[in-house]
Amino acid sequence: MINRIISKEILRLSKKLPVVTITGPRQSGKTTLVKQIFKEYIYINLEDAEIRDFAKQDIVGFFQKYNNKIIIDEAQNVPEIFSQIQVIVDNSKEKGQFILTGSQNFLLSEKISQSLAGRTAIFNLLPFSVNELKEIKDHNNKYESYIQKGLYPRLYDENLEPKDWLPDYINTYIERDVRKIINVSDLNRFRVFLKICAGHTGQIINLSKIGNEVGISHNTAQKWLSILETSFIIFLLPPYYKNFNKRIIKSPKLYFYDTGLACSLMNIKNVEQLDYHFAKGNLFETMIISEIMKQKFNGELQGDVYFWRESNNNEIDCIIDTGNDLKAIEIKSGRTIKGDFFKNLNFFKKIIKDIDVKTFLIYGGNDIQKRTEHTIINWQNLDLL
Repeated sequence: MINRIISKEILRLSKKLPVVTITGPRQSGKTTLVKQIFKEYIYINLEDAEIRDFAKQDIVGFFQKYNNKIIIDEAQNVPEIFSQIQVIVDNSKEKGQFILTGSQNFLLSEKISQSLAGRTAIFNLLPFSVNELKEIKDHNNKYESYIQKGLYPRLYDENLEPKDWLPDYINTYIERDVRKIINVSDLNRFRVFLKICAGHTGQIINLSKIGNEVGISHNTAQKWLSILETSFIIFLLPPYYKNFNKRIIKSPKLYFYDTGLACSLMNIKNVEQLDYHFAKGNLFETMIISEIMKQKFNGELQGDVYFWRESNNNEIDCIIDTGNDLKAIEIKSGRTIKGDFFKNLNFFKKIIKDIDVKTFLIYGGNDIQKRTEHTIINWQNLDLL
């Protein structure tokens, strides 16, 4: 089993709070992880119709049978569970009593905010990080392979081809999760929406443009984007505009959490096709930003993550605001370092005032360099940020 970096933080907080909640996209490894680190716990899956019916029909009897140290998988399938857990943990005061997992964040978070606020630690488990895959014997040194394949655990655990597995993953996601939320007649249009969003990964979002391409209203596009966001398919990176004037772009950028999923939706079926694809640079940027988000979720990186762009198109791909300083990061897919890679970093350092700025270049090559003005990191060593 490939060790998950987030495990240490999950175990730490399970000793401090009565409930631990782990959410994330389907097939990100939640069940495997909790079974591995909470081996002595009873495992219950509420996708099982018989168990789910038992819990729905007799919630008190359910917890009399499973009353201590249990993992409840897909907990959002039985909403009654959350209020009952609240009663149990308030009476018992026991730490780490329940481990909850769920892939439908839009349902799970709502129930937690209603019943378990202050009683649970919440973690977001994404697919593998590049750092986590370094330990496998066939670790790939070519970033294009990770972009095209993506990082869902099952692809690596079972040595599956992305062209065989990812389309089924997309179909299952739409049929099981999206169908519960939107009108069934809209599903085909939603598929088109999902593909168009993939083509916009790494770009500032323009909902009116996307809506027009799909043939839906701005409000519908906003609603559907929220579905993708809360089910961990995409995320929106907010702009950094503190201490700047009105010339700063204030719309967020859209990113896919997994580049393999984006490639599948764009019909990129192999690395050779990716090499000449118009979206290669945006997909490399998407992979790096997603890796930074994984570091944040895993507890490795402190601070809030943004991008910055002004109306003259001067842009910083990623800014990490730690509260004490800023880390300004330029992302380039090229394998050879060029002087113009630093143009935006130099511009940003000149105009930022009253804040300490550390500048980084993350690129597609192999070197790590500490220069006078900037630190250069290769794509495989983002833990050096």
